[in-house]
Amino acid sequence: CDPKADSTMLLIGGRRIPTVLELIRSDDINLEDIVHTGFNGIRCVEAGGPTPGIGCAGRGIITAFEKLEELRAYEVYQAGYVIYDVLGDVVCGGFAMPLRGEYSDIVFIVTSGEMMA
Repeated sequence: CDPKADSTMLLIGGRRIPTVLELIRSDDINLEDIVHTGFNGIRCVEAGGPTPGIGCAGRGIITAFEKLEELRAYEVYQAGYVIYDVLGDVVCGGFAMPLRGEYSDIVFIVTSGEMMA
């Protein structure tokens, strides 16, 4: 969940893909609208986020997960691995959604000394 929506940019050839939160207002959103195939066949989704300073980013994460479930993305794609790029500098329950909602079996925390990592 990131207003910049740049987590998948290197996998998608440097282009920006529409986020779930941008497209969710459309009544006829489907998986092809939000799931984009990148390098080496890796499927990419950007949750997006609220306008900075407005709204709850955690709620955005929850909404994106709910939409992916509603569209049965996990069943359709049956991915062997799902990687979540989650902000670590925000104290918000929504960012724990991959754990709380049992969307993951195991979690690795990767950090860096870089301020913008």
